[in-house]
Amino acid sequence: MASALDEDTQQSLAEGRESAKAFLRSVQKDLQKVFVVFLLGFLATFWALRVYVWDFLFAVTQANMSPEVAAASDVIATTPFEVILLQAKIGLIVGVIFAIPPFIYVARDELRARGAWPQSPVPRWKLAGIALLGFGLFGVGVAYGIYAFFPIMFSFLAGFGLEAGLQPTYGIVMWTEFIVFLSLSFGLAGQMPLLITGLSYSGIVQYETFRDKWRYAVVAIFVFGALFSPPDPFTQLMWAFPLIALYGFSLYLAKLVVTAKRSSDRIDVLGAARNHWNVVGGAAVLGGGIVYAFYEYGGRSAVNDLLRLVGSDWRFLEPGAGLGTDPATAAGIYAVAWAIAFVAVATLWAVYADLDTTSAGYQYGDPAAIDVSELDAAGVRAAPDDAFAEMDEEESLALAQAAIDDDEPEKAQAILDRFDAVHDGDGDGDGSEADPDADATGSGGGGAGGAGGDGLMGTVQDRTSRASSTFLSELTDGDEEEAEDDIGGYYKDLKFIFDSLRSRSFRLVAVFGGVMAAAFTWLYLGGLATVRNDLESRVPAEVDGGISIITLHPVEALIFMVKFSVLLGIVAVFPVALYYAWPALRERGFVAGRIWTVYLWTGALFAGLIGGFALGYSYIAPGIIGWLVTDAKLANMIITYQVSDFLWLVIYTTVGIGFLADIPIAMLLLNNAGIPYRVFRNRWREVTVGILLFAAVFTPADVITMILATLPLMAAYGVGVGVLFLVTFGGRRNLSPPSELVGR
Repeated sequence: MASALDEDTQQSLAEGRESAKAFLRSVQKDLQKVFVVFLLGFLATFWALRVYVWDFLFAVTQANMSPEVAAASDVIATTPFEVILLQAKIGLIVGVIFAIPPFIYVARDELRARGAWPQSPVPRWKLAGIALLGFGLFGVGVAYGIYAFFPIMFSFLAGFGLEAGLQPTYGIVMWTEFIVFLSLSFGLAGQMPLLITGLSYSGIVQYETFRDKWRYAVVAIFVFGALFSPPDPFTQLMWAFPLIALYGFSLYLAKLVVTAKRSSDRIDVLGAARNHWNVVGGAAVLGGGIVYAFYEYGGRSAVNDLLRLVGSDWRFLEPGAGLGTDPATAAGIYAVAWAIAFVAVATLWAVYADLDTTSAGYQYGDPAAIDVSELDAAGVRAAPDDAFAEMDEEESLALAQAAIDDDEPEKAQAILDRFDAVHDGDGDGDGSEADPDADATGSGGGGAGGAGGDGLMGTVQDRTSRASSTFLSELTDGDEEEAEDDIGGYYKDLKFIFDSLRSRSFRLVAVFGGVMAAAFTWLYLGGLATVRNDLESRVPAEVDGGISIITLHPVEALIFMVKFSVLLGIVAVFPVALYYAWPALRERGFVAGRIWTVYLWTGALFAGLIGGFALGYSYIAPGIIGWLVTDAKLANMIITYQVSDFLWLVIYTTVGIGFLADIPIAMLLLNNAGIPYRVFRNRWREVTVGILLFAAVFTPADVITMILATLPLMAAYGVGVGVLFLVTFGGRRNLSPPSELVGR
């Protein structure tokens, strides 16, 4: 291995090993103390889980459920050592987290010697304040998840499962990991103010970036909530709205500290609160008064009535419910907490109001942080060179293009001139080298009235094309015949086909999204229960009680519905994509025949799919499920199936039969389109690999299940090869002449 590394790399690795050894030797005498902290954290966590945490988490799970749903829900262990191993695993993680701060503290001298610790002493009260703020924000995020989000979420999931005939019986590992990971996500989301403020203050990411990209942040929050929360709109809003509000608060806090830094002003929190005592005091009264009025004058009942009207199971409880305190004391605690929150926001406003945001020191305290996009043409020319020195060519082009889009060609030309002047070494001073009277319409001679004229637009487009050159564009440069010899011509063929679909991408996405949404909605509104009940009615009469189907993971049924809906969307979009790609496929020699052939393909494949599905649903699925149930009953076993395994069995024995029937049909159609028999016969290895990949993606994470799905597909492919052998007389004649693709 050493011979595979160059000399510099070997030397760097050797230096790294020596540094690590020296680092460990320096902290060796204190490692016992760190280990004691780790051990205490491990033992305390193990004890707390055994005595208190499991009961607490189960109470949280059932907190918002109706009595009927709560009685049906349960948490089970599926292996003998599952609980104790889970406790040990969580204890190890918590112990390591507890041991990290003392380890960093005892290693501070070594970290300082290696430049990883501040050389100048940092006041302890600042470190303590940041740590307390971080822990406080983390605690608030976790508390929101535990006391507000999870009760509603589990109530919805369990109620939906029961309506669909699924028993909400969660495996303790899956249930615990679900709660822990989502709680951590809320806790880490609570660190957003510290993260955004720290990145903005240090200059790693400019405050203006967070401010200008807030739309992307909102979209990302909603997308994440759509993926990791139930499809209930109220639950998704409960996920998204607090995070959006937290992002807004983070932006304000970052604006505060960045303003103070750029203006070289000192933040005086107590002084600002004294100067604006009336606003701070009014905020305290307002925060406490809102809570008091909400509980005293019927606000809770009105909101609960509204939630009941929209069909939500979530309810505002009486103050003190679940906390062990009387309603009056709990209402007072709530009022004080909200008053403190309002005071904090008002104090931040007061601090910002007292900062000097008009002086030259603020405007140019950090020249590189100036937001060029906010300046006009004159401001761009007057801005210091530092604002352009940190800029790369792609960023300057993007700013110039944005100015052209905003009908500001003069500003666009000024940005390009200043960027060229700074990076060519011609710009020094404060930007006075840039000619204020320079032609703002570019060298093309377009007048000022031609906003974004050909000259300037040509300049931007020319630079953009040079800046966006990629390996693939270089790959296709030069002689076309040579490129086809190098890569077999397939890259050009595929690129040509995908380019033909690009203009139709919106329609393809619309078809896929529409079918997927319709399938998911049908399953969500009762289709899942209909299928489950219909199949249970086909269970042999000698099996008493039917089939018990459980959900070991809280969102297991929802995940299945999403996967099945995606599969149907892919099936539905295939004929549409084939229709639009057929001319390109025919031109590149992949298929033969006119476009009406697509209708033949669609009809034949659809007929095979429907026929196979009807056969599977009527005979094969009931027969296999009945045999499995009877076999388990005769062995005196309790028949309890996991929902994902049971439903995928249903899919494989119904829709899967239709796919199997479509494989020989598709092979006949492809032969009719120009793919000769010998291609199918000789390419069986590639087909096997493709089927294995398909089975790995669309089957549960189980090797046996993947093999059980692969074998029928390969058998169907073998049947197709046999049918083609008979139809083509062993390959001596095909349904259509071979396409040009065969010669490659």
